[in-house]
Amino acid sequence: MCNSWNDCEGEPPGKDSELTMKLNEIGLPRQRKARKNKRLGRGDATGHGGTAGRGHKGQKARAGGYHKLGFEGGQMPLIRRLPKRGFTNIFKKDFALVNLDQLAKFSPGSEISIQTLKENGIIKGRHDGLIVLGRGDVEHALVVKATRVSKSAKKKIEAKGGRVEVVSG
Repeated sequence: MCNSWNDCEGEPPGKDSELTMKLNEIGLPRQRKARKNKRLGRGDATGHGGTAGRGHKGQKARAGGYHKLGFEGGQMPLIRRLPKRGFTNIFKKDFALVNLDQLAKFSPGSEISIQTLKENGIIKGRHDGLIVLGRGDVEHALVVKATRVSKSAKKKIEAKGGRVEVVSG
């Protein structure tokens, strides 16, 4: 019988050896005991009685937490020192922007709309409409249904025999 891996003569220990480790046998090393959690507020016998490690009096010793988010010890908080700027238009439309070079992977004669672009992973998220811009070139005829199309994009699509349909957003 071998006491360690190096003591074994011949082949290393196999499945039936005493040196194999099982998951239920893994624990802390023999020389170290598991640390016990502090039992706070459970009387003097625990060694943490009286104030339970919070010290005497003061805001941090009281129940109900500490100070609120952004509190700076009574100094005027940064969020209140900075001026309010700008305006958020809640009626703003969010358009998906697509260039012609992104439409190159579609087959000839295919119909391109905001739904087909989402299905093919070209655009993600929610948009109110589609704008097609003229960067790049198309190789074949396409039917593009968009909210807006730039002049250069329209010219390039129609030059290849495709057509552009403007749909409402």
